[in-house]
Amino acid sequence: MTTIPERPGYVLDFCEEFIGPDLDRSRWLPHYLPHWSSRARTATRYTLPGRGLQLHITEDMVPWNPAFDGELRVSNLQTGCFAGPLGSSVGQLHFKPGLRVTEEQPTTRLYTPRYGYFEVRLKAVPVPGYMAAFWMIGFQERPEESGEICVVELFGQDVTAQTLTVKSGIHPFGDPALREEFDEEVLEVDPAAFHTYAVDWTPTHVDFFVDDTFRRRVRQSPAYPMQFMLDLYELPDQLPAGRQGPWPKTLEVEWVRGYRRA
Repeated sequence: MTTIPERPGYVLDFCEEFIGPDLDRSRWLPHYLPHWSSRARTATRYTLPGRGLQLHITEDMVPWNPAFDGELRVSNLQTGCFAGPLGSSVGQLHFKPGLRVTEEQPTTRLYTPRYGYFEVRLKAVPVPGYMAAFWMIGFQERPEESGEICVVELFGQDVTAQTLTVKSGIHPFGDPALREEFDEEVLEVDPAAFHTYAVDWTPTHVDFFVDDTFRRRVRQSPAYPMQFMLDLYELPDQLPAGRQGPWPKTLEVEWVRGYRRA
């Protein structure tokens, strides 16, 4: 068992080390925004080797939503799902105008905290055209509750032999109380190793950490429940020579944790 550090003022209430042969469906929905597509088309490719998680992009995967997102492919785990009836525009993450619910989804609240300390430990995928990400989006029962806290984005083409480029910050989407505040930092670390990426989300600000070291503070904060999104993307416009093997492309995740205020 991994040693879990105590965090003063916080209580651990979500601890996922992906132990065992099966994904815990009481914690994770293995689909990517299925209301804008379908569960069949957004089914995540993953393996559980006994401890930890491997998310895959495979050669036979289809684009998740070709009508609105082109040839983008993604394997994703999320901890909630909310959308309106078939044909409505009600649903999480309006990434393009004109989106409509194409498959109704049951309202699913697996882990949707409001404020806390949240962290993931994973390895970068050092392949151009692939991105590892851990982020949080508003559960969005109200349209304006749609902001994003991006804990980390790691683009494969930005990985060098000695550095990682870590991108993180706030995207407002439809939240008028938030503003775009996104940044990147080049860190001199071993890019082939696991690293921990975290946020301390408070009512007034969000602090960002890498390997338990404070990196910066964003002085704004979403004020509503949010869900986790953990994913590996294949970005077609960033593939230097189209889709090429070897397959699969794999993101390794050691664990995910969430702490609530005591």
